[in-house]
Amino acid sequence: QVQLVESGGGLVQAGDSLRLSCAASGRTSGSYCMGWFRQDPGKEREFVARISWSGGSTYSTDSVKGRFTISRDNAKNTVYLQMNRLKPEDTAVYYCAARPLCGSNWRGDWDYWGPGTQVTVSS
Repeated sequence: QVQLVESGGGLVQAGDSLRLSCAASGRTSGSYCMGWFRQDPGKEREFVARISWSGGSTYSTDSVKGRFTISRDNAKNTVYLQMNRLKPEDTAVYYCAARPLCGSNWRGDWDYWGPGTQVTVSS
């Protein structure tokens, strides 16, 4: 019932920055926790970051902590992922996701997913 569409991916070199956006449509009246996951070919989809409905609570995985920042603008029904000092190991398809409450980071606990946007970081 909620549609999510990511944008902002691309090909960059190590050390560069990108900002990903996720636009939500459909049933957007709920107080959703929003998150970002990523998946490289042959790997499982892994959690990257999440943010509460109010924006007052955020959490990111250790591998991106200090480099990536998640934020949201509820008036625009949009969540962002600011990615700084990108590394080749950040290369993946990045997915936006939503669930009622923040808590679990397991992909199976998230209800809605976008189609993903490719981020490629060269050396």
